[in-house]
Amino acid sequence: MSRFFVTTAISYPNGRPHIGHAYEVIATDWLARFARADGRETFFLTGTDEHGLKIAQAARKADVPPKQFVDEMVLHFKAMCDRLDISQDRFIRTTDEDHKAVCQALWQKMEAAGDIYLDRYEGWYSVRDEAYYDADELVVADDGTKLAPTGTEVVWTVEESWFFRLSRFQEPLLRLYAEQPEFVQPTNRLNEMRAFVERGLKDLSISRTSFDWGVPVPGSPDHVMYVWMDALTNYLTPSGWPAAGWEAKWPADLHVIGKDVVRFHAIYWPAFLMSAGLPLPRKVFGHGFVLNRGAKMSKSLGNIVEPGALADTFGVDPLRYYLLRAIQFGQDGEWSHETIGRRINADLANDLGNLAQRTLSMIAKACEGRVPPDGPATDADHALLAGVSTMLEEARAAHADVRPDLALDAIWARVSAVNGYLNEMAPWALRKTDPARADIVLYHAAECVRQIALLVQPAMPGSAARLLDQLAVAPKDRSFAAFGKRLVPGTPLPAPQGVFPRWVEPADEPDV
Repeated sequence: MSRFFVTTAISYPNGRPHIGHAYEVIATDWLARFARADGRETFFLTGTDEHGLKIAQAARKADVPPKQFVDEMVLHFKAMCDRLDISQDRFIRTTDEDHKAVCQALWQKMEAAGDIYLDRYEGWYSVRDEAYYDADELVVADDGTKLAPTGTEVVWTVEESWFFRLSRFQEPLLRLYAEQPEFVQPTNRLNEMRAFVERGLKDLSISRTSFDWGVPVPGSPDHVMYVWMDALTNYLTPSGWPAAGWEAKWPADLHVIGKDVVRFHAIYWPAFLMSAGLPLPRKVFGHGFVLNRGAKMSKSLGNIVEPGALADTFGVDPLRYYLLRAIQFGQDGEWSHETIGRRINADLANDLGNLAQRTLSMIAKACEGRVPPDGPATDADHALLAGVSTMLEEARAAHADVRPDLALDAIWARVSAVNGYLNEMAPWALRKTDPARADIVLYHAAECVRQIALLVQPAMPGSAARLLDQLAVAPKDRSFAAFGKRLVPGTPLPAPQGVFPRWVEPADEPDV
């Protein structure tokens, strides 16, 4: 059995989660669920990044100790995962004791390699980004404020710091990008990283003395680790490194991250691992943003939309489906209540919901609630099943390319084909002239619904389970290994129930 280890970026809990957090964790959940259903030994990691100056400042503002602050905020991120039916194998916190130990062990390996030295840091730092920027990267606002390329304010920082010899890894990184172009995806992100590295790398400040909320630097009690040194190491922590057996769980196959943090994952992280002599992750995929009226959602802009509220409005599975299907993964995408509602009605209620409901309702009424006979089949029946059966390989290819939208496109092309088949064959009319043929048509439609429901599971686990329940598919037959099986004629089926209700836009509140 092949292994699949996939991660999200860990969320910074200085505020409550928003739809951007939900988008990333839902997409990664799709990847993990798909791999599990396809028989791969899967480990899915997500969690929270709880150290750094931003957290210390937020805790001070709330007038509580930093640990108490993060303990309370993390509950919102865990609740989001529960609400959105996320199947993570570990929710890691960078305040976990095993994580601190791995951070310190990695530091010591990098130090032993001669890649860490003590010096004085002077430069521009963005507190909100937790990132350093060169002067030539900055822009000046109309009021004279210096801003990072992300638009965040930077401050001039001077302090003693431990440095990592990032400059030593310029050529190894360029060689990595040339020899493994799939390491950073999509390709435009790879090109951005290559161009950045080609301009030259400077050594990186990796400790702070101006605050103490972080992982202590081994042998330097006045220093805590730079928050990205700490945060990136979370991916390694679950392997148990450096204890025996870690090789069975590392490297990660895929880091799913936002496009705004690709630099940290595609430059700093592989350089840290190279220094420590550890294997690199196989792929870093930088997805786009979910935009609200053309703007990225952020706490500072005040345009946060809480995912729990959207799940309450539309349902968990319809929200998951929309985010996975409507946005090309890797690109930015817009959302609105209206576009989600239209997609629910068109794709879920009208297409898949109508296909399942009319097929199962006709079987319940005309076939005594049992799976109808499957033969003798016509060329049209064989062609239908042959076309539907090919969607598994298309979905596998989309999974390998980190494109849940393409996998769902392939599935919905078959939904459309089966609806067209039913319209053409008209089993409701055939029932009057050739009831045996009508049964065969209904069998093939139901079998197609079974295959479609199997592949829909990673996107909409609850809804797919209800469809498979209505087809009397046993839990042991819900992996992709059962894709080639067929419904058994004569199997009793439960009474059909609609799975995808239409969304009705709420009426405007009356004037008071």
